[in-house]
Amino acid sequence: MLIVIDPVARRVDGESVRIARDVLCAGADDARVCLLEPDRPGSMARALARRGERRVVVVGDDRALLWAVRLLHGRGELDERPLGVVPVGPAPTVAVARSLGVPPDPVRASRAVLHGPTRPVDALEDDAGELVLGVLGIPAPAPRTVPPPRSWWRPARRPELPAPPAQRLRVEADGKVLADLDHPVRQVSLSAEDGLAAVVVRPGSGAPAVVARAKRVTVSGPGFSYRADAGDRGPERVRTWRARPGAMRLSLPAVRAGRV
Repeated sequence: MLIVIDPVARRVDGESVRIARDVLCAGADDARVCLLEPDRPGSMARALARRGERRVVVVGDDRALLWAVRLLHGRGELDERPLGVVPVGPAPTVAVARSLGVPPDPVRASRAVLHGPTRPVDALEDDAGELVLGVLGIPAPAPRTVPPPRSWWRPARRPELPAPPAQRLRVEADGKVLADLDHPVRQVSLSAEDGLAAVVVRPGSGAPAVVARAKRVTVSGPGFSYRADAGDRGPERVRTWRARPGAMRLSLPAVRAGRV
C-alpha cells in the first residue's frame, strides 16, 4: 500500500491526516507513506511511477483524488488495482469523493480502504481523454459575488444567483438529436450511471426536460462552458463524452441493511 498524503490536507486538517495515516499503517504491514511536496506538481507523478505493485491510497481533497486518477488513467493503470481514498478538507472540497460513497470520517474511510469491498466506478471520458467522475453541468455556474457589508439596522440577505441564460446548443445521444440550435436550452447535465451516460436537457422555454441514456453524447454550439468534478472548463465549440463502465475500482464500505 502506498499512502499518498497531499500537503494541502496536512495544512487544512493535520489531525485527520494523522488519524488516517495511523489507522492505515496499523492495518497494512506493507504500508509506505509518501508526503507530497508543496508547489511540486511532479511529486505525485514520481510517487505513482515508483509504487511498484502497491495499491494507491490518496489522503486529501478532490483535487488530490482527481490528480491521481488523471495520472493513473494517462498511464493506462487506473483499473489495474483498487484505489483508496480518505477525504480530508471542508465539505465542498470533498464533494466528489463523497458522491462516490466514500465516508467523510477519516477512521471510517481508512477502515473501508483496509476491509471494505472493491466496487467498479463508472465514468465519462471526453474526446481529449479526461475522465469525469461526478456530474457534469452545462453551463458552468456563474461565480458568486461577495455581498456588501450589512448595516447594523438591516439584516443580511444571501445574494441570489441569476438563472443561467438559455443558449443555443445541439445535443446528440448515440446520434439521436435531443436539442438543436433553433431551440435554446437552459441546462444540460451528464453523469455516468449503470454503464451509460445519463443525459438531462432542460429547455429554455420551460417545457419538460428531455431525458436519455446513451453510450456517447456530443454537445456543440457557438461556445459553451461546463463544470466537471468541481472544475470549470471551456469555452468549447464541440465536445464528446462516452461512457466508461468500470473505469476504476474503489474501496468502499460494505452495505448492510440498506445503509452504508
